[in-house]
Amino acid sequence: MAQIDAFFKLMNDQGASDLHLTAGSKPILRINGELERVNFKVLDSDDLKKMLYEITPEEKIKIFEETGDVDFAYEIPGLSRYRANFFNQKWGVGAVFREIPSEILTTEQLGLPPVIKKLAILPKGLVLVTGPTGSGKSTTLAAIVNECNKVRKDHILTIEDPLEFVHQSDNCLVNHREVGMHTRSFAAALRGALREDPDIIMVGEMRDLETTALAIEAANTGHLVFGTLHTTSAAKTVDRMIEQFPADQQAQIRSSLADGLRAVVAQTLFKRIDKKGRCAALEIMLATPAVRNLIRESKTYQIPSVIQTGKKYGMQSLDDAIIDHLNNNRIDPNDAYNKCIDKAKFRQYLTKPPDDFTDV
Repeated sequence: MAQIDAFFKLMNDQGASDLHLTAGSKPILRINGELERVNFKVLDSDDLKKMLYEITPEEKIKIFEETGDVDFAYEIPGLSRYRANFFNQKWGVGAVFREIPSEILTTEQLGLPPVIKKLAILPKGLVLVTGPTGSGKSTTLAAIVNECNKVRKDHILTIEDPLEFVHQSDNCLVNHREVGMHTRSFAAALRGALREDPDIIMVGEMRDLETTALAIEAANTGHLVFGTLHTTSAAKTVDRMIEQFPADQQAQIRSSLADGLRAVVAQTLFKRIDKKGRCAALEIMLATPAVRNLIRESKTYQIPSVIQTGKKYGMQSLDDAIIDHLNNNRIDPNDAYNKCIDKAKFRQYLTKPPDDFTDV
C-alpha cells in the first residue's frame, strides 16, 4: 500500500471531490465545493515528491521532470479512480487529485432534466457539455454515455486525457483510449477513429483547432460525437468553437457547425443547503431550425431568446434552472445571485442586495 493511499481513504470517508497536496502547505480536501485543511504536518517538497513518485508510472515521471506538468489516472481497486495533475510552484512540487466515482450515476440519479436522456438516442451529430472546471461536465457526460451503452447496440470510442469514468461493455462495445498512452493526441485519435468503425465518439476535451475541426467533420459524416468545452453558456460555446478558426475559414465552419450541432448543455454546480452534496443548474440549447439559422447568420447573441421560446422542446435557460432550485429551497440565494446571468432578476431573493456596478 502506497503512503499516499491513506489520504485517498480519508478523501473517500469525508466525501471530498478533490485532494490538494502542495509543498509548503498542509493537505487540503475540497468538500461540497469548499476547501478544508487536513490536520497534518506542512508538506516538505522532497518528501511530497517521494510520496507522489511512489504511485507515478516511470514515463509520467520523465514527462514531469522535463515539462513541469503531467496528467495521469491512478486507481485503488475497491476504492476509486483518481485523475492526477502534478505541477511545480514557488515552494516546490504540487499535486491535485480528482476522485472519479466507480459507480456511474444515471441521469435520473443526478436529477437531470428528461431531455438529457434523449441525447443518448440521437442517430448522429455533435453534443457538447460545457461549464467551468469542476462543474460536473464529466459526470453528466458519463451518464449520457452510460445510457447509450444500455439502450443501443453500437461501438462507443472514448478519447480522454487521462481516462476518467470506465464503462464496461454492455449492449455496446466500449473502447477507451488515453492520450499519451494509447495515442499521441486528441486529433490523432480522432483521425484514427474514422477508420475504427465507431458509432459514438466521446472526446474528453476539444482543446485545439484541429480536434474541433475533426469532431465537427465526424458529426457531419454520420457519427454521434460527445465533447466538452470550458464555456459558460450555449451562445459562448458556439462563438468559442468558431473563433478558434482563422477569419477566412469561419463562414465555412459556421455552416458545418450549424448542420452538425444537436445540443449544448452548459452547467454550473451549487452547494446544496437542504442536504449534503451539490446540484447542477443546466442551460440546455437544442439545435432547432431557428438555432441553426442564427449560427449560420452569425447572430449567436439571439440564442438566449430562442432558448426562452423553446421550452416546449426541452430547452431551458441557466437562470430558469437556478430559480427552480431556489423555489425548491435547494441552494442559497447569495450563491444563486453570484452565478446567475441576469442579476436584476435575482435581487428580490436577497435580504441585502449588494451595490453591484454591473446593475447600473
